[in-house]
Amino acid sequence: MKTNRNRSTDMNTMHEALARAQMTARLGEAHQLRRGHQLVMARRLSRKAEQAAQQARLVLARAI
Repeated sequence: MKTNRNRSTDMNTMHEALARAQMTARLGEAHQLRRGHQLVMARRLSRKAEQAAQQARLVLARAI
């Protein structure tokens, strides 16, 4: 009977460890996706800033 309890406890521990590992993996994926999204947004904003600067240079060149 004691052996059955140990096996049961071991199985529960293994299931808990698996669940923790899966949750950690999912959190890691979420962080990567978030970082990727932030990088895309930063590039997009950088492009917009470059376009605005170019427009300002054109307006200034036309004014002179």
